[in-house]
Amino acid sequence: MGSVTSSRSAALFGARDAVGAAGVAMAATFLAFGAAVREAGLSPGWALLACWAIYGMPGQLVLVQAASTGFVGGILPAVMGAIAVNARFLPMAIAITPLFGVAERKRLIPAIPFIAVTPWAAAMRAFPEIAASVRLSWFLGFGLTSWVVAGFAALAGFYVAGMLDDHARAALLFVNPLYYALLLAADLDKPAPRRAILCGAAAAGLTFILPSSMGLLAAGITGGTAAFLWGRARGKR
Repeated sequence: MGSVTSSRSAALFGARDAVGAAGVAMAATFLAFGAAVREAGLSPGWALLACWAIYGMPGQLVLVQAASTGFVGGILPAVMGAIAVNARFLPMAIAITPLFGVAERKRLIPAIPFIAVTPWAAAMRAFPEIAASVRLSWFLGFGLTSWVVAGFAALAGFYVAGMLDDHARAALLFVNPLYYALLLAADLDKPAPRRAILCGAAAAGLTFILPSSMGLLAAGITGGTAAFLWGRARGKR
């Protein structure tokens, strides 16, 4: 794709990539989200708004849980909880920003809403094969398409909720993380993904030791920090 120099062509390539395996994984996850919204007694419009306004599954689930109880304790704690669980997007944005090849940072503003796990992971894999001048266009094509797919999948999930039992919904929620894990596994021949997987697997045991409210967060911070420091140490040597 490095031969693509037209912004329009790059955006179309991004949209095409978004409806492949990444789109299937995202649709499955948001299908389960739509079903969860209906189970919580909320409206289909609420499902669409939560999906498109937040575009981060953990944050969306926090708001679903809070809304299903009538926001007991107030709206502010629910909003802050959604912000906290989606804070992972900040380091992702920092990591991907230099790769866009855009000198004027204000041109990156349209890409900000689409920095989520699936577009970010796909971009980090695709960017080396894309000319720097059209990477932003590719990302916008991919991100916008993923965003639309997520919204309509959430609506579909809302209306087919009665056909999905608890086990099916739980399984669908993990399709997208599984897709992300498979992307990492496909790059095991590269040092950085290999370090990430090894350190993440080693830190996963913390989820069994620590309380459920902090186990996953602690495992992510510990594993990610260990992988980062391991990479720096190898670089210095």
